[in-house]
Amino acid sequence: MIKEAFRLDNQLCFRLYTASRLLTQAYNPLLSEFGLTYPQYLVLLVLWEKDAQPVNDIAKRLYLETNTVTPLLQRMEKEGVITRTKGKQDARQMIVSLTQKGKGLQESLTNVPYAVGSAVICESVTPETVPGLFRMLDDIIEKLNSR
Repeated sequence: MIKEAFRLDNQLCFRLYTASRLLTQAYNPLLSEFGLTYPQYLVLLVLWEKDAQPVNDIAKRLYLETNTVTPLLQRMEKEGVITRTKGKQDARQMIVSLTQKGKGLQESLTNVPYAVGSAVICESVTPETVPGLFRMLDDIIEKLNSR
């Protein structure tokens, strides 16, 4: 007999993993029309909040390592969405900035947050419960990130 602790349905990690994977899949058709992947979209969100940021800051904001973000940024640069330039104060630092194409994508992708948001609205996730869900997920992220 299997212990209750080892039942798949009792694993928080499996539920979070499945929800994340399915949520990412919901983004794919909306982003692919613009030649973007979900991780590229996340980079754009960071740069739309504040343009011209060091690679390290972008990686930190996305909870990723710089060696994970760098190949992603290289592809985005080849596609003309961003530029990477050496920092003025520290030449070892790479500054990532949006191109006109990257800035223009914000307008083109205006419907994406709403489309995905409406895709997840259900009986237990409503516009009223989303802030509480965000707080719970932020608490989990903070707890795990502080380890």
